[in-house]
Amino acid sequence: MERAAEGNRRGYLAERGWRSWAYTMDHKRIGVMYLYTTIAFFLVGGVFALLLRLELLSPQAKYFSDHAYNVFFTLHGAMMIFLFIIPAIPSGLGNFFIPLHIGARDVAFPRINLASYWVFVAGFLVVIASLVSPMDTGWTFYTPYSAKTGAAVATLSFGIFLIGMSSILTGLNFIVTIHKLRAPGMTWHRLPLFIWGMYATSIIQVIATPVVGVTFLLLAMERLLGVGFFDPAKGGDPVLFQHFFWFYSHPVVYVMILPAMGIISEVIPVFSRKPIFGYKAIAYSSLAIAFLGFLVWGHHMFTSGMSPLANAIFSFLTFFVAVPTAVKVFNWIATLYKGSITFESPMLYALTFIFLFAVGGLTGPFLGALATNVQLHDTYFVVAHFHYTMMGGTVMGFFAGLHYWFPKMTGKMLNEKVARIAWALVFVGFNVTFFTMFIVGVRGMPRRYAEYLPKFHVENVISTVGSAILAVGIAVMVLNFILGLRKGAPAPGNPWRALSLEWQTPSPPDTDNFHEIPVVTDWPYGYGKAEGPAE
Repeated sequence: MERAAEGNRRGYLAERGWRSWAYTMDHKRIGVMYLYTTIAFFLVGGVFALLLRLELLSPQAKYFSDHAYNVFFTLHGAMMIFLFIIPAIPSGLGNFFIPLHIGARDVAFPRINLASYWVFVAGFLVVIASLVSPMDTGWTFYTPYSAKTGAAVATLSFGIFLIGMSSILTGLNFIVTIHKLRAPGMTWHRLPLFIWGMYATSIIQVIATPVVGVTFLLLAMERLLGVGFFDPAKGGDPVLFQHFFWFYSHPVVYVMILPAMGIISEVIPVFSRKPIFGYKAIAYSSLAIAFLGFLVWGHHMFTSGMSPLANAIFSFLTFFVAVPTAVKVFNWIATLYKGSITFESPMLYALTFIFLFAVGGLTGPFLGALATNVQLHDTYFVVAHFHYTMMGGTVMGFFAGLHYWFPKMTGKMLNEKVARIAWALVFVGFNVTFFTMFIVGVRGMPRRYAEYLPKFHVENVISTVGSAILAVGIAVMVLNFILGLRKGAPAPGNPWRALSLEWQTPSPPDTDNFHEIPVVTDWPYGYGKAEGPAE
């Protein structure tokens, strides 16, 4: 009876009707809206990826024109980067769980939180409107081509400007929330590591995002007013665009990966039944990654004509990023050591994150070193490295978070057997797709081309088969989520026996999160040990 009663409660989902969602200031509902929106773009962006792989089944163009291939490539990259992978964890899961993790009833500025979502919606609507004239610039929008193409680059720039504004508002809100709304006793060293990751992410969002906003504003001015910022014919410098773009886009890699690292730091100790190893090292390495991320943008531009001295400095600095990243990986593995490990679906995705991100990280030095970078620049090696880092890292972390917190967000349990089948398909499909790209990249196949030499045919067929397996795995996962929402067994309050505060609330949580603001007396990782790190 108690279980049935628990399953019938709807918590923050009790109120129904579109107005209850459109005007809500509940951080949990806003987070859910972000999740639905970003996941929709993930699926659409994935369809464009499949179209690209379909075209690459043959060395010669077979299904689409070269222009159509460039358009699909641009849409895949732009949707995945700007509309899915950047906002999914920070704005989706972050909105839902930051107040719950720190023992607060909501974020510091609920109205600004709602406004940031609708600004995000306005941004992606403008971006979609700009696609009336197909966009073929690639997701990096490099000048001078983007300053001259007939595509609606100015309109798209405005859309990205709005999305960036939404990101800044969200980051500011989270920083203030973490500083000012922590429950009594929730000291900095008792914060869940997901919060440390989100805090570092928010700092990057606030500092770096204005740069890309101004960059696209300058690009729009160049197209609309004829002012020469980036076009050499007008006295501008196209390399300046690359500097601005990568000053934002390299730190924003950590906007994508740091929240995922935070999720992994939550999942590993729960399913190892051990205290997290090296709490402070993991926490402060998040801030170190955020700081170092601002110093290494030039390693994307070794072949752009920068001076040899600048190339050498950026190459030297790039290797420092590996240090705090390796600190995290070492401490996760040390946490696993002699743990009572169980392999539920969140843990499977967390372990997949560590493995795939390690492969992505270990192939990074080849691109950070000047000599090998020049050899591998603009080959499929870069595509493989990028996807192992971003999809193998961030997206697998996102999947881990979705499976871990699904019972808390929905009050329903997923079918664990189906979740494991989906994981197996995703793991196999991902590696078949992208590891093959390392091989073909080393052999010299350039990226972003619709046609290629016949000697690369076999590898491309294998990669396309892998992408089909990956797509089936994600389809099974989505189906499991849908069935879980409709017919899933009622979730208990704490199905994973976790210690952090969000699991001390009912599933799903009430609108106000807590009946009484909790008083925190210890850290959230005390599995088998009573005390956390010294203050």
